[in-house]
Amino acid sequence: MLDKDSALVVFSGGQDSTTCLYWAKREFKKVYAITYTYGQKHSNEVDQAREIAQIAGVEWKLVDASFISSIISGCSLTDTSVEMDKEKPIDSPPNTFVPGRNLFFLSIAAVHARELGCMNLVTGVGQADYSGYPDCHDSFIRSLNVSLNLAMDEQFVIHTPLMWLNKCEIWSMADELGVFDLVRDKTLTCYNGIVGDGCGECPACKLRRRGLEQFLMKTRR
Repeated sequence: MLDKDSALVVFSGGQDSTTCLYWAKREFKKVYAITYTYGQKHSNEVDQAREIAQIAGVEWKLVDASFISSIISGCSLTDTSVEMDKEKPIDSPPNTFVPGRNLFFLSIAAVHARELGCMNLVTGVGQADYSGYPDCHDSFIRSLNVSLNLAMDEQFVIHTPLMWLNKCEIWSMADELGVFDLVRDKTLTCYNGIVGDGCGECPACKLRRRGLEQFLMKTRR
């Protein structure tokens, strides 16, 4: 039987997943974290995930999912020859979209959670402030939750605490959880692989910075 008081967090070492990690620590008695290598250009995010998991005091597992990059093309996060989209195209996801990433990540996480006897899966996806990725939608998460339960005859619950929050609200959550400084200084959200406030130029940095400025203005820090 799966333990309803434990949770496995899909953990990249970025702003969103780190906020989710500490949300999970508040909500559940036992928390685990799982991180993936998938052929991403900036694998130093794994180093940040390892460090933050250690700071948080959670059991951390690294999984090789590099098969993802071996079966896709045209993604600027995995292919150094592809120039990154600066803005979201009108009729398609940006080329920072990694097809199948959240599908694979959550499916693998469910298998690992089953081995741990862990009922709850936590992911930092959201569709309030997002980059046009279809696998961040609430409808996809709900559908996958049903499919995973049917596939393994279990009763997993996928939690998405950031689903309806914008970046300003995510900074606010990190502050409420007491990890604002850790999230700002230690996480890696930047598509160019720069820790903390990042490069300031890539789409992820722009979104993060805009939310941070709104939060700081709101709290007058």
